[in-house]
Amino acid sequence: MNHSVVSEFVLLGLTNSWKIQLLLFVFSSVFYMASVMGNSLIMLTVTSDPHLHSPMYFLLANLSVADLGFSSVISPRMMYDIFRKCKVISFGGCIAQIFFIHLIGGVEMVLLIAMAFDRYVAICKPLHYLTIMSWKTCILLLVAVWIIGLIHSIVQLVFVVKLPFCGPNVIDSFYCDLPRFIKLACTDTYRLEFMVTANSGFVSLGSFFILIVSYIFILISVRKHSSGSSSKALSTLSAHVMVVILFFGPCIFVYIWPHPTSHLDKFLAVFDAVLTPFFNSVIYTFRNKEIKVAMRKVCSQFIIYRRIS
Repeated sequence: MNHSVVSEFVLLGLTNSWKIQLLLFVFSSVFYMASVMGNSLIMLTVTSDPHLHSPMYFLLANLSVADLGFSSVISPRMMYDIFRKCKVISFGGCIAQIFFIHLIGGVEMVLLIAMAFDRYVAICKPLHYLTIMSWKTCILLLVAVWIIGLIHSIVQLVFVVKLPFCGPNVIDSFYCDLPRFIKLACTDTYRLEFMVTANSGFVSLGSFFILIVSYIFILISVRKHSSGSSSKALSTLSAHVMVVILFFGPCIFVYIWPHPTSHLDKFLAVFDAVLTPFFNSVIYTFRNKEIKVAMRKVCSQFIIYRRIS
């Protein structure tokens, strides 16, 4: 057959145990809402406080946008499907989910590199920081981030959408996972699976190594500064490193590990979709005094406004 006759796919979900499903629903709901509130508060704080109108916080606010988008692509659907006996998603819905997952995932990868570059300039070239990281540079970086993310996602899907699906339509996951989606095609997909691994796995691994090398250079430069500025730089840098490990760890494991296991892949996917966006907002909030102070001001202003109204 030269065309697809499958119009929908069945998702097996996370588990068949009702107790575990209920626990997962409570767990996912709590952390998803906390992630939405935390990342929304970061965006609101950076936007409303003039003291935070700098390249570092501009990039941080955009990271919160990406985190919010990534978790919203997977988490609401996952929580909705927990209470459905037959977890069905349309062919178009599956393709759309894959597209946005890889779009936002690619955006976040490049955005983390841009944030590392910002820290490199701030720490290693402080006298030229405002010249190098001008608002024009920030806008160009943001445009480049979204273009690269879009290219990454389109490259993943350009061959996938033309695959013939004529038989099995069961995906052993709680969302449309691209590697498992490809395996359902009624044709030889070895080369396509290799391309997906190269595109997602090696891009993740390459980006991770770029970030680690850049942080090593920054650490070497930090040792040459005074103790006061060094401690502040190390505090900011440690937050960046933790976020990078949280984001890239599951991605690299899922796409690079030669012996994938269904249960571990599902756990890492839940971690990436639910916990990582929450932890990112917590890490950047609690390890940055300026944003904590700004958040207190925003919250106090909101409370005063509520009392007046």
